[in-house]
Amino acid sequence: MPGKLETSTPLTTHDGAPVEVRRSARRRRTVAAFWENGTAVVAIPAHFSRAQESDWVHRMLEKLRTQGEKRSSGAGRRPSTDAALAAHAAQLSARYLGGRSAPTSVRWVSNQNSRWGSATPSDGSIRLSDKLRPMPQWVIDYVLLHELAHLLVAGHNAAFWKLLEAYPETERAKAFLEGVSFATSRGLAAGETGQAEPAL
Repeated sequence: MPGKLETSTPLTTHDGAPVEVRRSARRRRTVAAFWENGTAVVAIPAHFSRAQESDWVHRMLEKLRTQGEKRSSGAGRRPSTDAALAAHAAQLSARYLGGRSAPTSVRWVSNQNSRWGSATPSDGSIRLSDKLRPMPQWVIDYVLLHELAHLLVAGHNAAFWKLLEAYPETERAKAFLEGVSFATSRGLAAGETGQAEPAL
């Protein structure tokens, strides 16, 4: 029905992520939207009518989508130092993995030519190739999440890939990196992406 949220069909974002609407008696006028463990949460005042709920949910989901596009285009600060990268990893773990992946160290390395990233579950360390630095932030985030997931599941089995389902750019980033590897291996890309065929 126009103007109302259908209860029979689960609400999702434009890219298929689940949506949760939270009504709060503490909220009087303000509405907020944020990501939590791969779910888009829209917090609204408890007194909102169903029509107001529908209107605000769609407005806030559009806002989240726009913010995501800005991040994807490289807007905002990139984690350039190891400390910033570690802090960013903690944020990604909290947002998409429920905070379960807690690396002991996360750092950029210049000696990783055959991989975009690597993780050592035994000591909890993660290393990202500095060849990722000029790439879009959503690609860097995917590689970082990929390695964070490896601290929880060592191999590339179904349980591993399920951990990455919450990140909306997983398939897009995989395709991007495959394209870079293909071009680089055939001498079609700039030298900054490396001479080998990096893999995860």
